[in-house]
Amino acid sequence: MFERFTKDARHVVTSAQEQARALKHHHIGTEHLLLSLLDGDNATTRAMGEHGLTASDIRERITRMSQDPLDPEALGTLGIDLDAVREATERAFGEGALDAPAARCRLPRGHIPFTPKAKKALELSLRHAIRLKQKEIRSGHILLGVLHDDDFLSVRLAAEAGADVRELRARIDRLMSSAAA
Repeated sequence: MFERFTKDARHVVTSAQEQARALKHHHIGTEHLLLSLLDGDNATTRAMGEHGLTASDIRERITRMSQDPLDPEALGTLGIDLDAVREATERAFGEGALDAPAARCRLPRGHIPFTPKAKKALELSLRHAIRLKQKEIRSGHILLGVLHDDDFLSVRLAAEAGADVRELRARIDRLMSSAAA
């Protein structure tokens, strides 16, 4: 499949690994692909900017999410007080017992694997290229793949950043159909 990727599309994929490594993540997810796409300088990147997406904002959102894997708001909807749980846990097991293990905070080395959803997004980029009757996979096709499934973290991040994801998909689709991306 990667033989169909243009130079820019390949750069998006390799840059996603660099993004994951910089964020000290041990996987490459749809969020890293989105961040990589936002660091580009092409029609796709400009279209994302027109919809309010910036690399710095998405990077900040990813960083905030990574800092505390326990979501106090989500737990609160279940009637769980995270502060009370932290206090009880620290009394029983010591200070910082719920903190991420130190090993997860080290810079990842070597190959960083793609998550199943990131792999699916890349497969979807091929499907979008085929649907548009195009032989090459460009960065715009990758963006269509990354924004294809509402269960992808990339879609959630884009929506939280204020983008109208449906309209952005339509904009990129039009852009790819005109072969300007």
